[in-house]
Amino acid sequence: MLKKRVITALCGLPILIAAIWFDKPLPWFTVLLAIWGVLAALEFYRLVAAAKVPPLTYFGLVWTLLFILSGDASLRNIIEPHFDLNLMVPLLLTIAVVVPLIGLLLRPQKAEAFTSWAWTLAGILYVGWLLSFLIALRGEQDGRNLVFFALFTTFASDTAAFFVGRAWGRRKLAPSISPAKTWEGAIAGVGGAILISLIFIPGHFFSWSNPLHLPHVGSWSAMLLGLFVSVLGQTGDLAESLFKRNMGVKDSGKLIPGHGGLLDRMDSVVFAGVVVYWYLVLVIR
Repeated sequence: MLKKRVITALCGLPILIAAIWFDKPLPWFTVLLAIWGVLAALEFYRLVAAAKVPPLTYFGLVWTLLFILSGDASLRNIIEPHFDLNLMVPLLLTIAVVVPLIGLLLRPQKAEAFTSWAWTLAGILYVGWLLSFLIALRGEQDGRNLVFFALFTTFASDTAAFFVGRAWGRRKLAPSISPAKTWEGAIAGVGGAILISLIFIPGHFFSWSNPLHLPHVGSWSAMLLGLFVSVLGQTGDLAESLFKRNMGVKDSGKLIPGHGGLLDRMDSVVFAGVVVYWYLVLVIR
């Protein structure tokens, strides 16, 4: 299993880096996340349907895609002359709330209708809305490096937590949710994220040339942000584990050898994107 995880990561990482690095002639990162998000939402709705709560899957997939695309700066520039962009997300959210309710009222079977509505909306918000923050982050000044920061600190946190927890983990972090996770691993994850965050600061590791540097982020800010990314990312991982436990499954799918499904691999990442985006908006700007 570990060998499969490593091989898959080594094969997938160059594709991810290239999609983030290049944004011409197409916004490749948006394309990648749009495909990933729709397939992850499909996994989400299949798990919910298997638990005997039929969601409005097709509506959820379309609205997941629209939320993801709403974060893309190039698409927003096309729409801006014809539509007030400040109304885009409220409009998408309003329709996401109202239309499924109407659809469920028209269904012959009324049992579990409200639960179906709640799960339909949950998939849209969890996958579509949260992924849109990563795309919005890519469209910001220094957006490429900000996205790399979110992803690399998350990967460092997950990797450190996995190996340290596996080797030296003794005290269970949340045994009723994810028995394999330990406090030792969680602390190591925070340390790994903080260490990697320093790569993005001029003068650390790259004294004369640092292509990933974030000139408007100081050392302490980067370390604090790495801390937030790790803590929120591990919280997202636990939330995903709780969801799968409630659905009675171990993995959301089998599309990624050694890792499970697409939904399994986005739990920490989406929280990291949200943390870095709002840190940029509320603190750095």
